[in-house]
Amino acid sequence: MKKLLFQFDTDPMASVFDVVVGYDGGADHVVSYGGVNPENVGALVDGTIFTRSPKEKKCTAIFVGGSNLDDGQKLLKAVKKKFFADFRVSIMLDSNGSNTTAAAGVALLAKTALLKGKRAVVLAGTGPVGQRAAALLAKEGADVVITSRQKARAEMACRQMEERFGVKLTPCEATDNEARSKACEGAQVIFGAGSGISPAQVVFGAGAAGIQLLEAKHWQENKTIEMMADTNATPPLGLEGVDMMDKGKERNGKIVFGAIGLGALKLKLHRACIAQLFERNDQVLDAEEIYAVAKRMAAEG
Repeated sequence: MKKLLFQFDTDPMASVFDVVVGYDGGADHVVSYGGVNPENVGALVDGTIFTRSPKEKKCTAIFVGGSNLDDGQKLLKAVKKKFFADFRVSIMLDSNGSNTTAAAGVALLAKTALLKGKRAVVLAGTGPVGQRAAALLAKEGADVVITSRQKARAEMACRQMEERFGVKLTPCEATDNEARSKACEGAQVIFGAGSGISPAQVVFGAGAAGIQLLEAKHWQENKTIEMMADTNATPPLGLEGVDMMDKGKERNGKIVFGAIGLGALKLKLHRACIAQLFERNDQVLDAEEIYAVAKRMAAEG
């Protein structure tokens, strides 16, 4: 029985990246559709759930992608509404690589040190990766701030993740590198003297490709930062002074992960989750499920 992966992309053109990883993850055939939305997805879902016997349904799976996380979440919900009884197939959500990239980055940070009780700042955190990273950091017990050049966008991102994950996030307007540096320094104020919690900080750079978020001096001279991760692999990098190949490297007393350093786990994770889809027909791989796989893989090295 051929393993068929149906790619439902919310963008007009389906992602080639996701097609390649779909094949590398073990699919025999990847069938891609662009411009998929809750209104037109019904017939596509019907085709996946009514064509094979219950025992054979595990060989059909759905991948929801696209650049917009909110659209992806709505599409995932619409697909799940079509399922009933055993008429369902496994499905994975990874809009713009949000779940796999965030899960890989946070899993590597969590492997490095306990995140509970630490102050975490997600720079430019209103995009898909930043939102998911903030939520996963908060689920690990970190006190999380999301920065944006517009406070309204930061507030919206916090509200959406709070509703989705039941976590508390703090929005912060930071319009430039200096402002983002000040947001990182805020850890000392939050944990203050006599609180019983040592000043500690995690910085997660989640900006767009080619956008610098911090200059080297901003983090190299900050004595409270312990760990950093940057998801931008396009020069200039998000965190100046971090090499994109860094994977748990110590720089200026901080443990740092560059985009390619954490990207290796991201790709491995993405492929593993695709393979997992074909184990059963009743799985929904969203942030929590993907993060569980990422933590296991990070622990295994």
